[in-house]
Amino acid sequence: MREVASGVWQISFGPRDAVNVYLVGDVLIDAGTSSMGRRLVRRLAGRRVTAHAITHAHPDHVGGSSAVCEDLGIELWAPAGDAPDVERGRPTVAPGTWASSLVARAPGWKSPKVARRLVESDSVGAFQVLDTPGHSPGHVSFWRESDRVLVVGDVFLNRTLFTGRVGVREPPRVLTVDPERNRNSMKRLAELDPAVALFGHGPPMFDADRHLGTFVDGLERLP
Repeated sequence: MREVASGVWQISFGPRDAVNVYLVGDVLIDAGTSSMGRRLVRRLAGRRVTAHAITHAHPDHVGGSSAVCEDLGIELWAPAGDAPDVERGRPTVAPGTWASSLVARAPGWKSPKVARRLVESDSVGAFQVLDTPGHSPGHVSFWRESDRVLVVGDVFLNRTLFTGRVGVREPPRVLTVDPERNRNSMKRLAELDPAVALFGHGPPMFDADRHLGTFVDGLERLP
């Protein structure tokens, strides 16, 4: 566990920064996969955690949520647009792709009850909820304007999922329910000029205002 901004701690699993969760004040954001839930609880030992929020209902973000909520006795807060997926234990994916058939065969995750459905401008500790759909139907990000810290979720990645190479990129289109909406969300986040960007996958970025805007500008020049 390492502090990456004032009162914000990163917890990583797998190869360095491969799957990240964050403790912001006393709220845990995301929980990794089902196999990570109990390990996450152990790594939180001695920390005050009063609630658990997620960025979106994909198994590498909500898979460990049930174990976290049960072991710590805390509520799960999920984006309103993804709450149905959370509770049925399966994500919405783009139809007609290999991912859709894979999801149909996969076991999913244990379905925790969503105690609070997060919407635009809600407060989660010192952070504000931003609607950033596209990668999932209801994906949200978390923004602390006072020092321009942004928890991105998977709107951007800072690591290639398949090779591990570090660098800003879009999430895989085959795992993104609406890539064009996700690009709109990328533009929205880049326009905030965040000082620090914290990703679901990949290392923190401490000069994000420069890199995210440049990346989005490059996408807009594509045919």
